[in-house]
Amino acid sequence: MTFAYPSSEGAPSPPVLVDFNLVLEPGETVALVGRTGCGKSTVARLLPRFYDVAAGAVLVDGTDVRDLTLSSLRHHVSQVPDEAFLFSDSLHDNIAFGRPDATADEVEAAARVARADGFIRDMDGGYDEVVGERGYTLSGGQRQRVSIARAVLTNPRILILDDATSAVDVRTEEGIHQALAEILEDRTTLVIAHRLSTINLADRVVLLEDGRIVANGTHSHLMVTEPRYAAIVAQGEDPGEDA
Repeated sequence: MTFAYPSSEGAPSPPVLVDFNLVLEPGETVALVGRTGCGKSTVARLLPRFYDVAAGAVLVDGTDVRDLTLSSLRHHVSQVPDEAFLFSDSLHDNIAFGRPDATADEVEAAARVARADGFIRDMDGGYDEVVGERGYTLSGGQRQRVSIARAVLTNPRILILDDATSAVDVRTEEGIHQALAEILEDRTTLVIAHRLSTINLADRVVLLEDGRIVANGTHSHLMVTEPRYAAIVAQGEDPGEDA
């Protein structure tokens, strides 16, 4: 598939993804790795149809996502972005946003997976604590954990983690990854690996460069066969914001 962002001036924009062809098998976890601007986060935005491809198609179980209603598609696809959006509402209702019928036990179980239960219980209101618009009363790491809990609760068939633990400390990230590893076994997961520690979640790594796939394999295989990948890992690069 090929994709270019719309230009506000009306002139054609250069493509962000070119001849991009990637298949994720059911139950597989794939990490996209690459330097800033290579197109990783763009891929994450195409699957839930925040944008549509200019050429080609995005398929889920052989069905073009453009042939599905947004509500149906997003019921099965859940994304945890690097910038979590929370509402001026209780923490319970923020976590249960995608499943308003969820019980308190289910909400709390999801929060435990995301390592959010502890800090929530430390608050005066606990799960009834109201956070400000965009969750401004919480730290960046706390917002991300609430966002992860929200995705866990919806139990999607396809999970997209877009730099989902970038704002948490290393110990908390390790705990989140350990918990996520258990639930990822039964679902297809795309990990946008801005922070290279998240690669450990993946069965397979795909290296992007200038919107193209330039290497595809396991972490250990690419470390031996792909100098560009090995260089990124050796530098310990945190690619930050992406296209």
